[in-house]
Amino acid sequence: MTLVNTRELMESAAERGVGQGAFNIVHLETAEGLVAGAEAAGLPVILQISENCAKFHGGLEPLALASLEIARQASVPVSLHLDHAESEELAREAVDLGFGSVMYDGAHLDYELNVAATRRVAEYAHSRGVYIEAELGKVGGKNGAHAPGVRTDPAEAAAFVLATGVDALAVAVGSSHAMTERSAALDFGLISRLRSGLDVPLVLHGSSGVSDETIVAAIGAGMTKINVSTHLNGFFTRAIREYLDADPSVVDSRKYLEAGRVALVPEVSRLLTLFAKAI
Repeated sequence: MTLVNTRELMESAAERGVGQGAFNIVHLETAEGLVAGAEAAGLPVILQISENCAKFHGGLEPLALASLEIARQASVPVSLHLDHAESEELAREAVDLGFGSVMYDGAHLDYELNVAATRRVAEYAHSRGVYIEAELGKVGGKNGAHAPGVRTDPAEAAAFVLATGVDALAVAVGSSHAMTERSAALDFGLISRLRSGLDVPLVLHGSSGVSDETIVAAIGAGMTKINVSTHLNGFFTRAIREYLDADPSVVDSRKYLEAGRVALVPEVSRLLTLFAKAI
């Protein structure tokens, strides 16, 4: 049990009709907490590093290499995924660094340009055995607001997958990124139509804004990969606030970062278990 290719985790979850948790790394302590949570659950996890996170750290390689080593030492299967890369160059870098999968996000481009760019990244990834995810029908923005009316068209999705050769598709079905309240309403009928019309797993982005019950229903309707970031960041941050409130004189950052890291473990374990049993 160690570092694995994302394809292994995705194919297993899709075959069993369950959800596979994919959780975002913000810094090293996040990666450690996420893996500890997966180990507590005895379940695999996909660790994700976003393009925004790579920019925050001044580049992809340092955090990526550390995360890959954490994955190698894990007692459960762990894969490393590049999330929301709008840069083709960054996607290729992740492939070369040993990521198990990359998400090229060309949803901001016109359809034909999105197809062409995604196909180029897919060809590069596949030539090196790396799994690739893409997005069609842009998921809501980073400010936490819903994006009214934005949905992925099933016919366009089928054509897009055929034209690009991607292995998984993130679809817009009602969720939105960076929500701090779990109130998003998903279109289960659309999820079912997308699932029946595609031969690749579906990915739910913006799951932090979706309730447990709705996520379980979405998995039942056909979602496989469940991305969570903001929701878990809340556990980390609240634990640090509580630590600093209780001991305002502390100056050793390891003490409060440890509190944040520990706070992730039970919620990561709970979510992975919830997704894995959503049959």
